[in-house]
Amino acid sequence: MGADPMVPLALFSFNVGVELGQLIFIAVVLVAIHLVQRVYELPRQAVVASAYVIGTIAAFWSIERFDSMFM
Repeated sequence: MGADPMVPLALFSFNVGVELGQLIFIAVVLVAIHLVQRVYELPRQAVVASAYVIGTIAAFWSIERFDSMFM
């Protein structure tokens, strides 16, 4: 009962598919943001606040991941 020789190819294909899906999602979001910015002008405070919220969430996730990996 040896391992299926197609498993590495299946895992690689799955990972490539996931990454392509993420890239497509980001492309759609960027196009949507561009279209919204052409119609509406966001106040600078909203842009800065959004950046702080995104940065705070990213820092939290990074610290949480670091803690689960090394502690």
